[in-house]
Amino acid sequence: MRVAVYGRVSTKDKGQDVENQLTQLRDFATRQRWEIAHEYIDQTSGGTSDREQFQQMFKDASQKRFDVLLFWSLDRLSREGVLPTLQYLTRLSDYGIVWRSFTEQYLDSTGIFKDAVIGILAAIAKQEKVRISERTRAGLDRARRQGKSLGRPKVQVNSDLIRALRAKGVSWDAIAQQTGIARATCQRAVILLKALTSI
Repeated sequence: MRVAVYGRVSTKDKGQDVENQLTQLRDFATRQRWEIAHEYIDQTSGGTSDREQFQQMFKDASQKRFDVLLFWSLDRLSREGVLPTLQYLTRLSDYGIVWRSFTEQYLDSTGIFKDAVIGILAAIAKQEKVRISERTRAGLDRARRQGKSLGRPKVQVNSDLIRALRAKGVSWDAIAQQTGIARATCQRAVILLKALTSI
């Protein structure tokens, strides 16, 4: 079995060295008689997927460059929340890659508790999604009660001005720059004005 090892420490984790994780992961892989195909190391926050080695790991997983992903703990893999983390694990499984947490033995897609663990994570993720939705809705309701206008500000389109400029031979790009309105919006405004005046 070819194993890929993923190690991560945050820049905020003072005094932590990723080598501490890697040493234990290498030893574990050796005891399992797994061949270490690659080591992916990020020294950044796990709160985002915008991590160079993390992205490379998934690219290599999609190309089946290893069979097993071994990480020290789930929060080393991701700290983005339950739902994104569950999606990462599901994505690995979809690629045909098995995964295992070194410090959390129950997090093992090769083990007998795989379905139970995924089920629990899925349930937590669902609750997390509901809570986020409720918080968002509550925030929007509060903003409305305070009289705040929500959404993008409405663009005031002066169709007559746009048409007049166009009649003078002004280019669409110049009209867009002069009016501060997107080129496509200017073009739609003129088409709509023509349609209305032809009725």
